Amino acid sequence: MTLKIAPTSDGRRQRSERSQVAIVEAALTLISEEKQVPTAQQIADRAGVSIRSFFRHFADMDALFLSADEMLGASYETLFAVSDRSGTLSQRISHAVELYGNAFEQLSDLILCTQALAWRFPALQARYAYHQKRLRNELELWLPEVATSLRTQREAVHAVASFEMWHRLREHQRLSQKSCHEIIRGLVTDLLANR
Repeated sequence: MTLKIAPTSDGRRQRSERSQVAIVEAALTLISEEKQVPTAQQIADRAGVSIRSFFRHFADMDALFLSADEMLGASYETLFAVSDRSGTLSQRISHAVELYGNAFEQLSDLILCTQALAWRFPALQARYAYHQKRLRNELELWLPEVATSLRTQREAVHAVASFEMWHRLREHQRLSQKSCHEIIRGLVTDLLANR
């Protein structure tokens, strides 16, 4: 994923911003390619900067990942952006499940890395919790019926529509995206039919 920075007239500041973006992009590339949490040294090597330069831009790994989250904010928005949430309950469930599944496919490595690191970094935990809340709100915009369901059904729908469910079906049960969509759509439909 390529990150864009706004041009600035200060050459030194531009170079600094380019270095920061290169470091963030290197981290994201390593996460995507290696399916691991990269070290600061690995990221610096990939970005073509010294480890000293890395820590001049980012005080620690927490700062790096928070910066990555901020830079990717617009990309997250586009993954969930829709102009029309109308339709029957069945159609809206279908659209929401497809939208979430496609987003989870693209963000899977980043989410797994965040989960792996969150226990060490309180700020990263807070950002992860923020995104989880946004996903819940987004789902309830698609399916206002969820918000008016009994608490047990509401929480079950959010669990079924979660990344953790998607990841389990895709990685542990080795199912295709199409099968995952069908399973999650069916479970959400069943849960909302019994409200």
